Amino acid sequence: MEAVAHVTRGEVVAIDGKTLRRSHDRAEGKSATHMISAWASKNVVVLGQLKTEDKSNEITAIPALLDLLALDGGIVTIGAMGCQKAIAGTIIDQDADDVLALNGNQRQLYDDVTLFFDTGAASGFGDIAVNHHQTVDADYGQIETRRTWATTALDGIVDPGQWSGLNSIGMVEAEREIDDQTTVERRYYIASLEGNAEPLGAAIRAHWGIENRLHWSLDVAFREDDCRVRKDHGPDNMAMLRHLTLNLLRQETTCKRGIKTKRLKAGWNEQYLFKVLTMAS
Repeated sequence: MEAVAHVTRGEVVAIDGKTLRRSHDRAEGKSATHMISAWASKNVVVLGQLKTEDKSNEITAIPALLDLLALDGGIVTIGAMGCQKAIAGTIIDQDADDVLALNGNQRQLYDDVTLFFDTGAASGFGDIAVNHHQTVDADYGQIETRRTWATTALDGIVDPGQWSGLNSIGMVEAEREIDDQTTVERRYYIASLEGNAEPLGAAIRAHWGIENRLHWSLDVAFREDDCRVRKDHGPDNMAMLRHLTLNLLRQETTCKRGIKTKRLKAGWNEQYLFKVLTMAS
């Protein structure tokens, strides 16, 4: 992967897990394999992956995966499961920035951040130093307005020093209009970024590329969830091969088709297969 991609300054590296649904084996008492992946948003490739036995072990698997990567200058985004002090410390120690989602697994911190933004939003933030950014997208009959607030005012946070590199907190409000229905969802974050709402919002949005361009592609183009390989290290090895294959197919740009069609072409055309396999050379 070092031959085809590297983390550039400011690039988002999204960390997320995916369960290989049919890799479980009840007869052997084996649970489904769960893989943690690191996704480079700009290069659109998997930088690394690590197996964990079940989802509860993501907390210990994520630092191990981060240690395998060269993250200097990047922005690492992780869902609420990875909002842990040790994980934040690992990212900062690699001279990278972090954006960590919050929910109830960090109850005190979550309550502090939600109280700050919900109270501030209700009053228009008044004299509070908060940076704001807004984007509007319209597609397929849906209008989505995303509002991001960020601040370096950490006075309301209990002992912020226990979080390595914590410089700002943020809130994203997503308002979706579909036909005559409007829904509003708020999500909250801590970050080592300097309290500017625009790069914070961009990093949070880039994080979802791991769902849309990695996990979705694995399910649709590779039918990963239908794979019944389950013996020994088979599920782990197949997951690794699918990641490597997806990386190489994305790097090959002469064929202006989707991943599924590129796979078929590589099976039918040995010259094209050779081109795909030698992209890293």
